[in-house]
Amino acid sequence: MRAVRFHRYGGPEVLQVEELPTPQPGPGEVVVEVRAAGINPGETAIRSGATKDLFPATFPSGQGSDLAGVVSAVGPDATWSLGEEVMGWSWARSSQASHVLVPGDQLIPKPAGLSWEVAGSLYVAGVTAFAAVRAVDPQPGETVAVSAAAGGVGSLVVQLLTRRGAKVLGIAGPANADWLRTHGAEPVEYGEGLAERLEEDVPDAFIDLFGPDYVQLAVDLGIPKHRIETIISFALAAELGVKAEGSEGATTTGILGEIAELVATGKLEVEIAASYPLEEVGAAFTELEHRHTRGKIVLLP
Repeated sequence: MRAVRFHRYGGPEVLQVEELPTPQPGPGEVVVEVRAAGINPGETAIRSGATKDLFPATFPSGQGSDLAGVVSAVGPDATWSLGEEVMGWSWARSSQASHVLVPGDQLIPKPAGLSWEVAGSLYVAGVTAFAAVRAVDPQPGETVAVSAAAGGVGSLVVQLLTRRGAKVLGIAGPANADWLRTHGAEPVEYGEGLAERLEEDVPDAFIDLFGPDYVQLAVDLGIPKHRIETIISFALAAELGVKAEGSEGATTTGILGEIAELVATGKLEVEIAASYPLEEVGAAFTELEHRHTRGKIVLLP
């Protein structure tokens, strides 16, 4: 098998694809031949060492949580069959590979209506968006501001909020204004003067998907702290007493299945910004780290 690995902290240049023995499944485990694996900003933070105090790496380290593919080996007591199309997640930082060993209870059937690219990039973004919306508990008619509103997680947050009947203020660059309007949000340009623009219609809740400045802004606007959620600024969230509910609290096959069905039936849209061969993983993360991607970037082993 081939797998993305890194042997030290650093930029995308430390990523390499290595040949490893294909794993053998134990009780309750399966091996999935990966057809698509999404990449995520959290993986950048781990690989660079930015979160090494919270999420240290053990070298050499694999990488990746999102996956979709075909069951290629089945261990004792596993409930899957060879050849089944599945999607799910790995907690072993191992999905960016040609094959991945996972517990069978971390997989769901891939809906026929999902492309491999969408199915393989849905776990982190989907359950994180679900958790963020659940954290602020939007009610019909309320206004919710969302930073990085057109990104991989943000684009799903916007759509989940509008499905709940909320008015969404989508904070993003001007290039994403049309997309936000098309998906029911009111675009609000980030940058200088953002506080003044938001003061014209102070939100009832705020979901931060970008960084600490937005958390502080939400507090300064007077939004109640229990209605402020961040998926990235954990230290500041603890200091200020706002929420920081990420994907872990929403990681269930039931929630992933609910999101997958909404996408498969056209009720949610997932945009694939780019796809790369596994061997070009460094280029994929270089594009991701520009932080202007709309939708998901996917590796195709």
